[in-house]
Amino acid sequence: MSDEQQAAGSPERNPQPADQPRAKADRAKPDRARADRGRADRAKDDRAQDNRAGDERARARDNRPRAEEGRADSDRDSGGSDAAEKEKEEQSEQDREEREKEEREKEERERERERVTGRFKEHTRDPLAEEQGDDGPTDLAAASRARHSTRMLFDTGRDLNSFDRSFIQSAHIGDIHLRLDSRPSAAGMRSGPVPEDELRGLRRVHVEPQGYVRLRSALVARRLLVLGAAPGTGRTSTALSLLDEVTSGAGAEPGAGPRVSRVDPDGGVRGLAGLLSGDGAEDRRGTGYLLELALTRPGSLPPDAMDLDGLAAALDGCGAFAVIVVTLGSAANPLLTGRYGMICPPAPTQELLTTRLREKLEERREELAERRDGLAERREGLADHTAAAPDGAPAAGPDMDDLLAAAEELAQRAEVRDAVGLKDLRPAEAGLQASLLAGHLLGDLSYDELLSGCRSLAAGQAQEWFAGVDRALAALPAAAADGGAGRSGTAALFHPVAFRIALAVLGGTPHSTVAAAAHLLTWELSVQSDPDTTPARPLFCDDPESDLALSRAELLDGRVEVAGAEVDARLIWYRGSALPAAVLAEIWDRHFPVRAPLVRWLRLLSDDPRPHVWMRAAVAAGELSVRDFDHSYAELIRPLAEAATPRRRIFAATTMDQAAGHASHREAVRKLVGDWSRFGTKSLRWTAAMALGYGNAAATTDDALDALARIGVRDDGDQLAAASFNVVRLLALPDVAKVLRRMADWTHHQREAYQDLGLVTTVRMALTGVDEVPAAEPGSPLGDRGDWPLPLALAATRPELVLPMADLLWTALNTPRSKDVAMDALEALMRTAVRKDGTEWTRPGLAALLPALAAEEHDRRRLDWLLRRMMNDPENPLPDAQARSLWWLAVPSPDRTGEEERHG
Repeated sequence: MSDEQQAAGSPERNPQPADQPRAKADRAKPDRARADRGRADRAKDDRAQDNRAGDERARARDNRPRAEEGRADSDRDSGGSDAAEKEKEEQSEQDREEREKEEREKEERERERERVTGRFKEHTRDPLAEEQGDDGPTDLAAASRARHSTRMLFDTGRDLNSFDRSFIQSAHIGDIHLRLDSRPSAAGMRSGPVPEDELRGLRRVHVEPQGYVRLRSALVARRLLVLGAAPGTGRTSTALSLLDEVTSGAGAEPGAGPRVSRVDPDGGVRGLAGLLSGDGAEDRRGTGYLLELALTRPGSLPPDAMDLDGLAAALDGCGAFAVIVVTLGSAANPLLTGRYGMICPPAPTQELLTTRLREKLEERREELAERRDGLAERREGLADHTAAAPDGAPAAGPDMDDLLAAAEELAQRAEVRDAVGLKDLRPAEAGLQASLLAGHLLGDLSYDELLSGCRSLAAGQAQEWFAGVDRALAALPAAAADGGAGRSGTAALFHPVAFRIALAVLGGTPHSTVAAAAHLLTWELSVQSDPDTTPARPLFCDDPESDLALSRAELLDGRVEVAGAEVDARLIWYRGSALPAAVLAEIWDRHFPVRAPLVRWLRLLSDDPRPHVWMRAAVAAGELSVRDFDHSYAELIRPLAEAATPRRRIFAATTMDQAAGHASHREAVRKLVGDWSRFGTKSLRWTAAMALGYGNAAATTDDALDALARIGVRDDGDQLAAASFNVVRLLALPDVAKVLRRMADWTHHQREAYQDLGLVTTVRMALTGVDEVPAAEPGSPLGDRGDWPLPLALAATRPELVLPMADLLWTALNTPRSKDVAMDALEALMRTAVRKDGTEWTRPGLAALLPALAAEEHDRRRLDWLLRRMMNDPENPLPDAQARSLWWLAVPSPDRTGEEERHG
């Protein structure tokens, strides 16, 4: 018979299905027969011992007369007396040897029973127990919760393969070209005047951030302002707007020269101060200067306080103004904390979008009148703004306001908001979304094209973050060849990049966790970039505020698990659900050299003892595998699946399950896991079992159970623990009844290996909590009972499962090799009836399950004995009132005796 046929149950025995439980008397016959045979053997041994004692006493009585006769005629019978004495001694010695043999056999049977029970208990250990100790709790429940929260970052309806860059690169809306190319860097700007037309256009569309008046007052008072912000937040527009305002009334003569000018950043602060102090200073009176410093490039140094004071004095001397724009970070901190520094907050998103929408619609004002008739049809279902313009009203006016309201309401659609995936928009992003909304309402884009364009916002931000990060670094060795300075700035350059990647993988953990992981990745990136040089690791470069601003992140109050206990923590998240997936896709698809250090970093995270770290890393690795499964399998999945430590193998199993969540890779993962379960090494079979427990690595539940049975019974049950653990994890699936029926088939199988699989799985079911089962999603009936034991949660939510579960537990309680462990598991279940503070806990589940376990007198006597043992427990005695309450739950009122009713 093949393993698959044996896994499905023995056809010769034809066991009854678990949903039609057999009579308790029939179930008890084998065990009662074994008990009767044991009592008969013990009675036979007692009778034999009594017979031997009687024979000995009879021989003693017979010997007394012979001894007296021997004393009377000692010479004649001395030889016979010696023979009788010798015979007596030999008989006594033989009886003593028999008794000692019986005692040794009894002790050996007891030791064998303890060994069998110990082996059975060993099979019920958690897979991580060998790493975390035999008796302490493992972190699988915390890992399961971390997996749920991490999958939320990627399960937002945007498959990583659904975004097509080629479409958005070729899309046009009117005269606007939508593209994903990174925006031009400020470092490439050169000196030159800002045209008046640009300043007028800026006054029309600029949205003032909070604190704008305070920024303007500081510039007027000191004539010099160092403005710090993240790139893309509108800092340059704010700086130009400030200079436009302060120079418009500063006394500059019309036609004398440009009021606002950009300054070449290569000259720096000293170059601008020298320009203002040189010839023609009077011609520069009342003018404004914009200087953008690139301090993130290796070797660049920020100006010191004396340089800023010198520039401020030069500005005051000629009545001019200057704004220096810098990027937030450790290099800019001395500037921003000085007397001239201030932070530029971002502009409000809704106001930005409204302003950009009005701007785009006004540009196409003439088209509104031509498309007035078709406007109502395209706005169906958007809102109640479907009334036509009043008769006689100007075509441009009412249609403009009506279309603006419709566009704003379209932007608030849940589907559109999910496609954008950003909590707040930056000016360029608001302009792009405004163009997309206007284009859809005016008929230039379909709804699907609108959603694709909205998805490009997060992808564009990710591309801007990583495009050409080390371009300046790559040119350093040639420039520094003579001086031998090397590439000492690699760590400082790569840290912001590493922080964004770490946040994409570990979002939702404490800031310190992400920062520590970012430093590890910074080291790997630096070594990959320059393997011949040990990178210098700055010790005081961290700036939480800069990390948040540069990575579009936020800190929120939350809780994190530490050794099984929850503590308050400040958790860090991206400000947008689309950014984690966009960052991973950008790194994996467009920057191939980064894969090697990223894989090494993920392997380091797989060894982290904290579940919220290694589980999040495993889910992120699964998302990367979808981008290029061949590379991920060779470099990450297969090596970890064959690792010596269980945590690494669980990491590989979780990675494969995450990839199987995508339809494009589901069949490949199932084929791989199936092959491992049949032909794989011991480590690969263990990993396959963990992957099957998630419920995605097999086409059907029957296929998953067949594969787990193959793994569990092979090699004398060497991996019975892993197989049974993952069978229990399948009990949260919708077809849980099918799993229970298969467990019942195993317990009544002809082969002992399958019987052990069924019994171990039954006991493990009683010891497993709901939060350890990955399929118990938060918000589901089971997920809302996360701290309940799994069988009690199933009994409370699915009454039809009570009898199958009771049948399985009854079999485990009445089987000699499993009864001790099963009894301990039943005690653990009963102790969860109420919490320590007296509030109700799992009482509804016990009220459903206990009556089915105590249907016969023999079962009630066992329950009575267990309750008394719990009451007499010296370390944790069960209160009498709780014991009576549990007894009344198990024994319905019609079945109670009069004494029970009177005395409880």
